[in-house]
Amino acid sequence: MNFEDPDMDTGRLTRRIRQNQSRLNQGESQMAVSIRDLHKRYGDTEVLKGIDMEVKPGEVISIIGPSGAGKSTLLRCINALEMPTSGTISVYGIDISDPKTNIDKLREHVGMVFQHFNLFPNMSVADNIMLAPHMLHKTPKEDARQQALDLLETVGLQEKADARPTDLSGGQQQRVAIARALAMHPDIMLFDEATSALDPEMVGDVLEVIRSLAEGGMTMILVTHEMAFAREVSSRVIFTDAGIIEEEGTPEQIFGHPQSPRLQSFLSKVL
Repeated sequence: MNFEDPDMDTGRLTRRIRQNQSRLNQGESQMAVSIRDLHKRYGDTEVLKGIDMEVKPGEVISIIGPSGAGKSTLLRCINALEMPTSGTISVYGIDISDPKTNIDKLREHVGMVFQHFNLFPNMSVADNIMLAPHMLHKTPKEDARQQALDLLETVGLQEKADARPTDLSGGQQQRVAIARALAMHPDIMLFDEATSALDPEMVGDVLEVIRSLAEGGMTMILVTHEMAFAREVSSRVIFTDAGIIEEEGTPEQIFGHPQSPRLQSFLSKVL
């Protein structure tokens, strides 16, 4: 996979991604995401303190931990919204800090859904979803709209195509945000507390969409406070605290047999 040079066409970049994924399918061991000794500082405050982490294609990784543990900062570094102070992050073998890496192209392949929806209020739901494929991939409007309608059907909102985001509930807006991220055909999806801004009765529909993506084999990294959901859908769960990975393992290991006193204390308060 190659995210090099701002003038590189999307088709060439996508071919490189598919070549890497083909090699993975043939048994090679390249990771979807590989993080080595990641540090992130804001002034004198060190938020991430030597994170090491690997994500295999098709894995669903849930990151849990107390507020201020660095979870959201970690996701923002993976998507190059924040650049590491030191250490490396590679996406399918491409170092995001390499000066040759085209960050805009990288983000087309690493979708991100935030806790706040960031939809354009003056555009219809379908137009919100169509915008990036039409502008960045030069997808014809007719094709982009059909793709938007298909994605809205996937998230259960096909009847809302011509509505404005302000006419939707919070849960519906978040499902539109997920559809918008999927419109770029990402290889990896990042979810940063996608349900934390929602009223409790709206959470279930959003989690159902994420669950269906997991069942479909999408590579995903979730920062979440939904412990039961993390236990259900995750390949692995990572517990972070004070900028480090305190413990990681299968859902059964983390929730059923936590080892570190800090994780035990955290779970006693949230379960």
